[in-house]
Amino acid sequence: MIPTGLNAGTWNLDSSHSEVGFTVRHAGISKVRGSFDKVTSVLEVGESLSDSKLSAVIDAASFNSNDANRDAHIKSADFFDVEQFPELTFTATKVEGSGENYKVSGDLTIKGITHPVTLDVEFNGVAVDPFGATRAGFSGSTSISRKEFGLTWNAALETGGVLVGDKVTINLDVAFVAA
Repeated sequence: MIPTGLNAGTWNLDSSHSEVGFTVRHAGISKVRGSFDKVTSVLEVGESLSDSKLSAVIDAASFNSNDANRDAHIKSADFFDVEQFPELTFTATKVEGSGENYKVSGDLTIKGITHPVTLDVEFNGVAVDPFGATRAGFSGSTSISRKEFGLTWNAALETGGVLVGDKVTINLDVAFVAA
């Protein structure tokens, strides 16, 4: 069942009111966060969940962790290799759930490698802003193995373990605007 207030039609990501980011364990003791400043996404709401479609394109070079040296390393061939793989993509293949809680399954492509993932998504509601635009909000997350996507660079620590963890948690807080 389509969430209440989410009318059939095209909804475009409002990137200025959205964040697509992730966290990964660093040196085994803390988490580093990063996000992407350039993301486009279209949600096509159908008459049912099975008729609905979602796709997203992320500009890999727009990665931002608020540390210029780390950002340059993440964009290099050691990680995203933005020269050869300028985009990360997601295409939903199945949406199920009701009320506020949904599972959005789809194909995630990073560095030219595609794997299925399932996002746990919370529907945050629909509102009309003071300018007359109808907005829908969602929060979601999933975890992936970065090694499965060819992101294998690492460095051993003197105390044991490695510098960058394998588990990456992807976090979304996004707003879509009805077209």
